[in-house]
Amino acid sequence: MNDNETKLTVKIRNERKEDYRIVEELTRKAFWNVNEPGCNEHYLAHILRGHEDFIPGLDFVVETPDGTIVGNVMYTLAKLKDEDGREMPVLTFGPISVHPAYQRMGIGRMMLEHSFAKAAEMGYEVIVIYGNPDNYVARGFKSCKKYNVCRQDGVYPSAMLVKELKEGALDGRKRFYQESPAYSFDGEAAEEFDRQFEPMKKEYLPCQEEFYIHSHSVIVDG
Repeated sequence: MNDNETKLTVKIRNERKEDYRIVEELTRKAFWNVNEPGCNEHYLAHILRGHEDFIPGLDFVVETPDGTIVGNVMYTLAKLKDEDGREMPVLTFGPISVHPAYQRMGIGRMMLEHSFAKAAEMGYEVIVIYGNPDNYVARGFKSCKKYNVCRQDGVYPSAMLVKELKEGALDGRKRFYQESPAYSFDGEAAEEFDRQFEPMKKEYLPCQEEFYIHSHSVIVDG
């Protein structure tokens, strides 16, 4: 824990309808030029809320004492299917956003730990995400390969990470991850939605190459 974390006092609560635009603006600022020039995560946040797989009870914002929203995380349902066709409901989260001015203060950690506890209370046992391992192994995520969880094509992506909320929920049998169709969207619709916001310059940054490497790497047996 750094000095900024110890001085920061925040409240974590469920997102309300009046927060929607604020959260979308926050998400846009958090992701702009990070994974690619510009971003579409704010459009994703916009459309997720209306999907049947979206879980409102696991949609959280982080609020400072003056009422400023500085973080958000959203969850949806996903599935794991074994080789016999048996399905297991699991969670995934994203987008997860922290305002650039409040990053590296522990907000993401607090938000995730809060959501993990709530998800476990609601009876969920497993979370599967795509993300940079550097950001999530400290939160209890492990390589999908260690749980024998793979993509539909049998590949084990380096960026696919798994966390058991209930120890032993996964028994080692091979399972195939099926993401919610909520994460599929029209690129032109995302561009049109973005035009509703204040113009920001799209740029290429080195962090985008890091994202490309992580998102295209796979784990193979040595």
